[in-house]
Amino acid sequence: MAKNFSSAADKKDVYQDVTNRIIAELEKGKIPWLKPWSVTGGLAKSYSTGKAYSLVNQCLLGWHGEYVTYPEAAKMGGHVKKGEKGTQIISWAKIEKTIDIETEDEDGNTVTKTVKKMILMPKYYTVFEIDQCEGLERKVTEEPKKYGNTPIEAAENIITDYVTRSGIKFTQSGGNNAFYSPLWDSVTVPEISRFEKVEEYYSTSFHELTHSTGHKSRLNRFSGEDENAAFGSESYSKEELVAEIGAATLCNISGIETESSFRNSAAYVQGWLKALKDDKKFIISASAKADKAVNLILGIA
Repeated sequence: MAKNFSSAADKKDVYQDVTNRIIAELEKGKIPWLKPWSVTGGLAKSYSTGKAYSLVNQCLLGWHGEYVTYPEAAKMGGHVKKGEKGTQIISWAKIEKTIDIETEDEDGNTVTKTVKKMILMPKYYTVFEIDQCEGLERKVTEEPKKYGNTPIEAAENIITDYVTRSGIKFTQSGGNNAFYSPLWDSVTVPEISRFEKVEEYYSTSFHELTHSTGHKSRLNRFSGEDENAAFGSESYSKEELVAEIGAATLCNISGIETESSFRNSAAYVQGWLKALKDDKKFIISASAKADKAVNLILGIA
């Protein structure tokens, strides 16, 4: 059952409880994160080679689809549609580098020794999903699983009320990604029928809606640099913590939290903490921002 709040103070204990339980869950050790919705085409793959991308790139691309670079599309007789925005992925190249190492000789004198060392250097590529191209036919046509989910009124009311007040666009899509676009001020999530557990649909929706509170017209949480922060960067990671703590709190408030959905939220937080060197002080900072975001979504002061 959803909880009723007339002020931010009424909600404070619930918010703090969720944060404390997330931290307690993290103390138990590694928790596996599970993608909560079914996807088309399985793992994200290179269209030209058919090979699946690395784990990091799977996260970047949303764990699905077939992708090409701009030159690859042209080489295979197609082209990227005008105005389409690609996604940056990363690969690692081994490069031989000459470095100087200071040591001491038998007499205690400093000696500089030049050695060659192989290091890994990141290389970035921009790729486009086949749906963003013309002249190329999809090779994988597997359909996603669908489930007979029934909407949950308390959670639906939170979404409808916030979307109406804020004016953002909220869309259920046939695509495979969930995201908030600051440029278009819009939230897109997979269709509710794609989620094995309906609570995870709302958790995902609440996550993206929490992102939307950072828009310059609301809490102004993004600087120009943060809006375009690289995947895995400190700014990006902190914002993901804010969004997931906000989502976990909204699930609790709407009365739809389950043991599995909460553990998945904790696992997601844990994953992004890795990018922040497991420094749990970031949870406290993110929680404060998530609290303000949840207040805004609920329309309480």
